[in-house]
Amino acid sequence: MIVAVDKQLAIGNKGDQLAYISEDLKRFKALTTGHTVVMGRKTQEALPKGYLPNRRNIVLSRSEIKIPNVEVMHSAAEVFASLGDEEELYVIGGAVVYKLFMGLADAIEWTLIDYSFGEYDVVFPEIDMREWEIVMDGEWKKDEKSGFTYKYQRLEKRSLVE
Repeated sequence: MIVAVDKQLAIGNKGDQLAYISEDLKRFKALTTGHTVVMGRKTQEALPKGYLPNRRNIVLSRSEIKIPNVEVMHSAAEVFASLGDEEELYVIGGAVVYKLFMGLADAIEWTLIDYSFGEYDVVFPEIDMREWEIVMDGEWKKDEKSGFTYKYQRLEKRSLVE
């Protein structure tokens, strides 16, 4: 999973992400390009092009919909069945999709934003840190454009680390 969260684990408001941090967007692109991304319909609709170029885009939906440049699937099992042996999957949101994949994920790449947004309506699911280990803990940085202080962490499931 890959996500940017504030101090309250908030990730979005009114169909948009809470912060635009240039370096974080570049990191997201570098990590996900050439791989498969899975998202919910609302996340897909918030994308400027409706999909992410140079990635296999999968949208989870209960509806039978057709979206250009996107594969529509209806369950996590269907997503996993469609993957090749070495294919890397990134779950990119929203909250319902993160929650669905939480027990199936082996890693979380997250950007921690040292700020509490007052208005938000989408939150990343609570995680039990007894099940996860921080395997990479970056230094705090300040984004000059937005003014936000942030850092990157990579969490891995403890069963995979031990």
